[in-house]
Amino acid sequence: MNGLELFLLGRTLTKLGEQAMPRGGFRELPASVWTILLDVLEHPNSSISEIAARTGFPQSHVSASVARLRAVSGALETVADPKDGRRTLVRATAEAPRHTTEVAQSPADRAVAAALGTDDPQAVGEVMAALELLARHLTPQVVARLRSTLAPE
Repeated sequence: MNGLELFLLGRTLTKLGEQAMPRGGFRELPASVWTILLDVLEHPNSSISEIAARTGFPQSHVSASVARLRAVSGALETVADPKDGRRTLVRATAEAPRHTTEVAQSPADRAVAAALGTDDPQAVGEVMAALELLARHLTPQVVARLRSTLAPE
């Protein structure tokens, strides 16, 4: 597999993930914004730079996504860091867990079956197993590590 094939696979997987999510609510947000929301749910009271480091997104994208999730959906809120008033911390509001739990619990096998054009449980199972293997090894931390490795000196 070359870089272009890997890139195209990544785009295909993103589209599959979007199709697997239930309609409505936060469903209309881009996958990158979803990733930031889920990270904040897992790590409340994080700074923008901490979220960027964990997700692998640039700080500017994390800041814009947090602002969007605050203003549009009310899923996140920001507060001043009590230890350092210059830092802003991000945390979820009471509304966020209710919506994200629904999405996080929606299985992807139906979207994979539709993409494969088959309901054959063996074929779908093989692809799901391969995706689970990739998910265990290719976490958001891999992207951050890759960026630091390739950063110009």
